[in-house]
Amino acid sequence: MSSLIRTERRGNVALIVMSNEPLNVLSAQMRMELLEAFAGARNDSEIKGILIAGQGRCFCAGADISEFLQPDDQLFSADCDPRAIATLLEEADVPVLAAIHGSALGGGLELALACHHRVATAGAELGLPEISLGVLPGNGGTQRLPRLVGLEQAYQMLVSGRSVDADRAHQIGLVDAVIDGDLIEGALEYLETRIACDEPIRKTRERQIAGIEDAASLFARARKEVATLRAKATAAAAIIGCLESALERPFEDGIDFERQQFVACNATLEAKALQHGFFARRQATKIPQIAPGTVSRKVASVGVVGGGTMGRGIAMAFMNAGFPVLLVEANADRGHLAIETIRDQYRHAAASGRMTSDEATSRAALLTVVHALDAIRDCDLVIEAVFEDLAVKKDLCEALGKVCKPDAIIATNTSTLNVDALARASGRPSDFVGLHFFSPANVMRLLEIVRGEHTADDVLATAVSIARKLRKDPVVCGVCYGFIGNRMLEPYLREVEFLLLEGATPRQIDSALEAFGMAMGPCRMMDLAGVDVVAKVVIERDKEGHLPADSRYRIVSRAMFDAGRHGQKASKGFYAYEGRRALDDEDAIRIIQKLAAEHALHARSDISANEIVERCIVPLINEGFKIVEEGIAYRQSDVDVVWLAGYGFPAELGGPMFYAGSVGADRLRERIDYYGKASGDAHGYWVPAVSLAASKEALPASNPIGVN
Repeated sequence: MSSLIRTERRGNVALIVMSNEPLNVLSAQMRMELLEAFAGARNDSEIKGILIAGQGRCFCAGADISEFLQPDDQLFSADCDPRAIATLLEEADVPVLAAIHGSALGGGLELALACHHRVATAGAELGLPEISLGVLPGNGGTQRLPRLVGLEQAYQMLVSGRSVDADRAHQIGLVDAVIDGDLIEGALEYLETRIACDEPIRKTRERQIAGIEDAASLFARARKEVATLRAKATAAAAIIGCLESALERPFEDGIDFERQQFVACNATLEAKALQHGFFARRQATKIPQIAPGTVSRKVASVGVVGGGTMGRGIAMAFMNAGFPVLLVEANADRGHLAIETIRDQYRHAAASGRMTSDEATSRAALLTVVHALDAIRDCDLVIEAVFEDLAVKKDLCEALGKVCKPDAIIATNTSTLNVDALARASGRPSDFVGLHFFSPANVMRLLEIVRGEHTADDVLATAVSIARKLRKDPVVCGVCYGFIGNRMLEPYLREVEFLLLEGATPRQIDSALEAFGMAMGPCRMMDLAGVDVVAKVVIERDKEGHLPADSRYRIVSRAMFDAGRHGQKASKGFYAYEGRRALDDEDAIRIIQKLAAEHALHARSDISANEIVERCIVPLINEGFKIVEEGIAYRQSDVDVVWLAGYGFPAELGGPMFYAGSVGADRLRERIDYYGKASGDAHGYWVPAVSLAASKEALPASNPIGVN
């Protein structure tokens, strides 16, 4: 037998170990070998029990997701259908025990659910996250889980997709025991006890479902909750139907219904978009220019320069991953504020149950605040996170080039400035890289890694490796204004401000784009980020001569800034604020109307939600094509990762470039041409990207742009 499965005898127990490391993914080959191993154990009359375990980091992380991309009739090969494995396990006439460590997810947990008993180590995580891919468990998960944990708990786990730890799994009946010490030895001891008891085999399918007396109210509530979902609504509705089937139908009928629902969900555009996002995040970690075998530099200590909001967030991101951090803040009062703010955040996290008190204390202890720059001379990685001013950052980078040890990586957190200019200032361009964190840096998953003209391969490889340790989604990009995300944001916000000048209100624009699926409307987003921050970027670009010769260009945000309307932190921006609640504000509207009058623009009453979406989203997509054409992004899917992870683009649409494919090049060209003619396009705002203009792709008429 190949190395995917290892079998051995432990007395009268057959030990079957999945060895498809690192995650023991249930590939077709693995499933075939499991069937053979189980069949062999069942046919051995001396075997009185079967123990299933995983080798390496986990029990089993689930199915091979790439199989979801196959045609419907090839999704489940008859000779290695996971349901056949589950049936073989469940029908065994000797007790079958799953010994879980690390994680048992998706198909891995479904495998364990079919076993007669389950034990787990204290650190194990168990879950059915298929809904995050737009589907539901397809191998009995929706039918067996409620039989073990009850309807309510099954609904919560299936629709949220969240895992439970071993202790919680034990409390709800998902595992029978939590094992301290050696898992295999403890599991063997547990199984020997079950064998000695000579008790009837406990098949999951034959168990009664708890909570059926509240089933009607649960399903009514569940349908209301599911109606509010977007990216996972189809799969969530299917899960509810499967839970009803588990309650009302014989087990085999429920299993068949579940499989039908899986196939139907997997065929939806929603599922294809979510699965595209999954694979795009994986692909983004692969850097074409780096030679195979490139060794990353060692990073054991980190320095962060700047104790403001971004610097504190970056420091916490590294502390959360176990890195000791030296935070440089020249001002003693601001340094003290940084320490107290970070400690408060950890105390709050512990109080809210997001981490234990011991974890909070140990993470906070990783921070040391210093006031002199030379204190970071021995750090392996140093990140500057000071004010977004080119002169200030150049001076700092020059100093870092002199202070940092020879093999240290020097990084800038700039969101818009020229990374090559900063790299040259450092005097060490091969050691220099852009690490553009998104605020709050300890929360947001996106990390744009900006490769300079001379950034060394091992520096890029190290940056990607570090991003993964921080649990970030890294995307490598080239040097240009705004990199990928903020460069695409520019035409998006350009049209937002033009629409405001034409008579649309902030609420009208935000509502249209949130209905389209954006996590937050653009006016609300600018208020949250800080209108002052947004405006200063425009002002600096204007000083540098990088804005179009258009007197209307981005004048609304600049006028709000001049009026002291700096956003939520100032309690007024595009909206007025009561705490976090955004209220329509006549003063903001009057500022916009005054600007419109000064530029002889007349308010329109016919601006529709669909026009708002088209005028904002189409230029954003067009800019994405240009970014890929110029080599700023390696691939279109990298653009999608940036906008999914950093800007709240609707996951059910797969990112702007995937969405462009579903809309079709013909329709995009037609909309660009339409708005170019409607506006006169004196400044070239509506010129299609070369690759978009040249595309021969036909228009799928069933997928119009606009509010879904």
